[in-house]
Amino acid sequence: MSEAASAQVTLANSTALLPSLGPLLHEWLPRQRWFAGKGRPITAFSLVSATEILPVERTGDAGPGLLHLLVRVHQPTMPAQPPVDCYQLLLGVRSTPPSRLAPALIGHVTDGPLAGRTVYDGLHDPRLASLLLERLRTPGRLGALRFDRGPAPVPDGLAPRVLDTEQSNSSLVYGNAYILKIFRRVFPGTNPDLELPLALAREGCGRVPAPVAWFEAAVPERLTLGVLQPYLHDAQDGWQLALRALATGHDFCREARALGRATAEVHTSLATALPTPALRRAQTDQLAAAMVQRLEAAAHAVPELVPYVPGLRTAFDAVTALGHRGHSWAAQRVHGDLHLGQTLRGTDGFWSLIDFEGEPARPLPERRSPQPPVRDIAGMLRSFDYAARSHRPWNAEWAARCRGAYCDGYAETAGTDPRSEPELLRAHETDKAVYEVLYEARHRPDWLPVPMAAIHRLATVAD
Repeated sequence: MSEAASAQVTLANSTALLPSLGPLLHEWLPRQRWFAGKGRPITAFSLVSATEILPVERTGDAGPGLLHLLVRVHQPTMPAQPPVDCYQLLLGVRSTPPSRLAPALIGHVTDGPLAGRTVYDGLHDPRLASLLLERLRTPGRLGALRFDRGPAPVPDGLAPRVLDTEQSNSSLVYGNAYILKIFRRVFPGTNPDLELPLALAREGCGRVPAPVAWFEAAVPERLTLGVLQPYLHDAQDGWQLALRALATGHDFCREARALGRATAEVHTSLATALPTPALRRAQTDQLAAAMVQRLEAAAHAVPELVPYVPGLRTAFDAVTALGHRGHSWAAQRVHGDLHLGQTLRGTDGFWSLIDFEGEPARPLPERRSPQPPVRDIAGMLRSFDYAARSHRPWNAEWAARCRGAYCDGYAETAGTDPRSEPELLRAHETDKAVYEVLYEARHRPDWLPVPMAAIHRLATVAD
């Protein structure tokens, strides 16, 4: 990735820009939900590109400016963590921000080209957020940025609001008609959250909202920065629906079965649209070895996991053994991080799948590689268990019925039952539970008992 700033305007080219912002970013970045380097000190910043989407006024107290930055954040190397991550920042710049922008404040700049100005997260400024939509309506280049859209026109004048949910990116909703996902941590290559919905749209799959517009950078590698899609404002996410069913004592099997059918439809369309290689011995060895590596890294970070490592490894060893006996599996592009929170049910009962980015903690090439479809199945099975264990008292039978109904629905549409390959399904469910343990230990320690219960179960499954 190039270290050069984009040749846009004097401010963007200023070598003093990033050093002047550095002290503020040191304090602000680690507090952001989407910052992946929590727990590690920031040692340096380096500028990848800077573009003034709305030029910053040099004098007086005129309107706001919008500065787009791609910044590398350097941190000490730790197991399974990169030493450098690239982040996308959209900074609003004003002399005196109004009080309503106080929650988005980053700080006051004391030197450099923005001396005397205050910077803040520009997505929280309706005027600047509206400007982003306007740029997406009119394709073209601006500095390091390139804006594109599909054939359908995007209306103007839609009021923006920041979607206040816990996630690894940032989202803007425009007039309850569109949602713009801003990828905060960016990687070279096309993000699957753009690539896969575009491929599904070409196949006519209506289970996934089709991208309407998007923007990228070339510095010099291609980076996906944001995707605009229809906003299903009347839909409810599967996680909340499941929790409501648990709280009211209602069965969720009908919904789980329909969701299994929706997942199978998406998998079938992806298999038609994109390559479907076979996983033979060499690929199976790599798959199992990567799972073992993730297990060892998680155990290094979470001591509670250590006693279970030998039992958990048997799940991965079983897949390796089958590969050595000549067994192979079909692979294809998949969702990569499927759970109830990545699904939406409309008022007509129609299920949609969203957020095809995959697990953000994993490298982009891995997220874009073909995988066995049971990886998505395992993620959803774990989600039913999560829902059941988040309810008091724990309803193990509810989770078991939902898991069975989901697999039944999937088999009805796909023609293959994911339970017919128990070794592969167990390995992927184990891998997912290990990921959950690491995530909860870092971000939500109070939730750690939920995946640890699954770890206990999966580690004691008979070979």
